[in-house]
Amino acid sequence: MNVLLTIVLAVQMLTALGMIGLILLQHGKGADMGAAFGGGASGSLFGATGSANFLSRTTAVLAGVFFACTLLLAYFGNLRPTESGGSVLERAGAPAAAPAASGAAAQIPATPAPVPANQASATLPRPAAPAAPASGAGQIPAR
Repeated sequence: MNVLLTIVLAVQMLTALGMIGLILLQHGKGADMGAAFGGGASGSLFGATGSANFLSRTTAVLAGVFFACTLLLAYFGNLRPTESGGSVLERAGAPAAAPAASGAAAQIPATPAPVPANQASATLPRPAAPAAPASGAGQIPAR
């Protein structure tokens, strides 16, 4: 599958570069005005009108290949392995147990040490109420 994706991506990149080159080689609409007054391309490789048809058709073919490669890459990019039915919670299973602490982490107590009642009120500040309400209404500035 990865080899196929690599090949499709390489073909897409080559067609993109080919389209860029062919589009830059083509003449604009205003370039035909000079050909009417003697500056024609009758001595060109493809003939008087052959270059426009050849370049535009080749560009159209490369655009089709580029579009097909883009669709293939989008299709393969969205493929996911099918899993059994059910909800996400059913597939999640039980939560994993926390790993046992070792070394210096094992020496840190999980709960704070109890503080005597007479010392707790004097040294610890009281927790403040939350400044902003839970809803977004408190975040709107007042005039």
